[in-house]
Amino acid sequence: MKKYYQANEAFASLSAPVWRASTVVFDDVESFIHRKARQPDGFSYGITGTPTARLLEQDIARLEGGRHCAVTPSGQAALCLAVMAFVQGGDHLLISAASYGALKTYAEKWLARLGVEVEYYPPAIAHEIERFIRPNTKMICAEAPGTVTMEMPDIPAIVAAAKKHGVMTMIDNTWASPLGFRPLEHGIDLCVEAATKFFGGHSDLLLGAVITNDAQQFAQLRETQSIMGLQTSPDDCFLVLRGLETFEIRYRRQSENAMIIATWLQQQPEVRDMLFPCLPGDKGHEVWKRDFGPGGCLFSFTLNQDNEQGYHAFFAALEHLVLGASWGGVHSLIAFYPAQMQRDRVFPRTDQAIIRLSAGLEDPELIIKDLKRALRAYAQVCA
Repeated sequence: MKKYYQANEAFASLSAPVWRASTVVFDDVESFIHRKARQPDGFSYGITGTPTARLLEQDIARLEGGRHCAVTPSGQAALCLAVMAFVQGGDHLLISAASYGALKTYAEKWLARLGVEVEYYPPAIAHEIERFIRPNTKMICAEAPGTVTMEMPDIPAIVAAAKKHGVMTMIDNTWASPLGFRPLEHGIDLCVEAATKFFGGHSDLLLGAVITNDAQQFAQLRETQSIMGLQTSPDDCFLVLRGLETFEIRYRRQSENAMIIATWLQQQPEVRDMLFPCLPGDKGHEVWKRDFGPGGCLFSFTLNQDNEQGYHAFFAALEHLVLGASWGGVHSLIAFYPAQMQRDRVFPRTDQAIIRLSAGLEDPELIIKDLKRALRAYAQVCA
């Protein structure tokens, strides 16, 4: 099937058009009066998107094997939208203890104040999730694997328990992406992607997406998006549309690079534990191998000694890798999460500081050389 964008008989282009608009105009007063009837996918005001947003939503839904998609200004906005559209005071909300930190903060500091009962469950859970479900449980929020600690939950088991009790399910699927895992095909109700990461791919935008197969759920999502003002810049939508053109080739190369780097790190005497479900021996490896495809570009590891000066020496010795909180772009990134942060977690995986690495498109040998230098500096301080 040919893919191009046609404005009229005289013009067609391979690039998506960028429609900027706050105001949508109408041909007659009757259309204006009934403008809200155009939702969830029509156009009544710029706050729910222009045709550029719709093009992106269609592409993302297609990638996920879903029918409907709403894009948001960031991945965090997508997580919040997925929850706030359905959860209300008196409901019980279950969240993986390894979920994105801002989602947990939103639940603790905002939803709890509004009367929502927030509870965390062990990130690597399977059928035991049923023990956490109450009569008022509205939604289970999952992430596979965990954002920093990389625990791998058994998604089919969680879905089975949720459906048994009539509970909605939502998953942050950014790590695997639809190339590695399609949650809707496994019975998940709402799939969230931080398009900031793989879809955009160049660390220069913020954008999120919520995907579903249920038309009624989608209508509720779109209405909430409008009420909360979660509009998305058409220029950023265009950039993600462009990023999707190279998404698969970037994803596969970055996954390969991550495996090369992680396999090398696993053999280094300074490394205590690798936290990466794609590696044989990881606690989540069998679940990942059963349900997932390519492994993404993100993994974590711990070092032998929890030595503050050693960590400083490690990061000071890096010449190529830069510190950054995001991931998934073409440039490799590294991040640090102190030991106290792990000890403060509910259901912690480790009591050691965690180093997280996102593999980019560089030659993996360049990253390995950088890590060799950093590990040498760390070892000298810890000796």
